[in-house]
Amino acid sequence: MATRTLLHIDSSILGGHSVSRQVSAAIVARLTAAEPSLHVVYRDLAAEPLPHATPASMPADHPITGGKGDAPSQQALDEFLAADIVVIGAPMYNFSVPTQLRAWIDRILVPGKTFAYADGKAQGLAGNKRVIVALSRGGIYADPAFAAMAEHAETYLRWILGFIGVSEPEFIHADGITMGLRESALEGALKNAGELRAA
Repeated sequence: MATRTLLHIDSSILGGHSVSRQVSAAIVARLTAAEPSLHVVYRDLAAEPLPHATPASMPADHPITGGKGDAPSQQALDEFLAADIVVIGAPMYNFSVPTQLRAWIDRILVPGKTFAYADGKAQGLAGNKRVIVALSRGGIYADPAFAAMAEHAETYLRWILGFIGVSEPEFIHADGITMGLRESALEGALKNAGELRAA
């Protein structure tokens, strides 16, 4: 059986203090323990951020570049395309995802690679991937009405992933980080990471 690849993305700016980094690492540990042959590729978007999008900074595969895109951006796209499993550490900053994560998303939404249009409708081309998101949030968003007004991280990621064909992304939440619930939120998220299905 061919070796499968897991792409591990972190985007928190908080280093070792980050909840999302601890949870994403626990997810990867769970999956690699269950499947030791997994090849893990790691990208730290805070340590090595991709620049904000310009025509010159996009992957060569993006039509906007005319085939003369940025090599690091092409590498980010190639990593995503090659991955069977993608684990994303995503803290919510100011009610949305970090700009570092958004810059990475700009590299993987490429016409003809991760989505296409047919008969006026979008078709996702990346539906063969399992995507797991470790999402940490300062508040608590259990109230759907409040979440609809103020939560633009999970909702955004679900929509983006669905657009490229990942219809059932998995989320592990750590909520209430800045409300005095950091330790219990982290404990619960780590427990859930350890109970993920293996395949």
